[in-house]
Amino acid sequence: MADPPAATGLWNWCLDGTLDPGRVRAAVAVAVRRPTIELAGPPVPGAVQCDVWHTEGEFPTVVDCYLAPSDVPESVAARAVAARLDSRCLLPDDSLDPSRHLLITPDGGIRPVHVDVADTDAGPRWTNVRPCTGIDVWCQGGRGGSRPAAAA
Repeated sequence: MADPPAATGLWNWCLDGTLDPGRVRAAVAVAVRRPTIELAGPPVPGAVQCDVWHTEGEFPTVVDCYLAPSDVPESVAARAVAARLDSRCLLPDDSLDPSRHLLITPDGGIRPVHVDVADTDAGPRWTNVRPCTGIDVWCQGGRGGSRPAAAA
């Protein structure tokens, strides 16, 4: 049997609902087709280290995957986890906009959204999810309006 492809990624997601960490790790294992272990767990070759913890807000279950596999796209894995857990999943998008995320629904839908993120003693809190329409203050260049105006 061939070794799995190199695992070097880091994924950070949050899920709506307070979900059991073991159930979340099991869903990630199915999605990436390899074992998952807790951060403090014994080493397992090829395993994804999966830290699941809880915070406040609309998406209180936080999933941090270390050594995520390079052969599975993050959005594909997140879609599979959302479907298996029947939960919505937020993951950062590739923009530099701190409020913009991708929202994945249990039916596999994926769309850009804005969300308010506040630091709390319990960790980040994600609230006020709203569609990305292009009129959000961050889409217009941020709170200071620093994006140059479009040429006429």
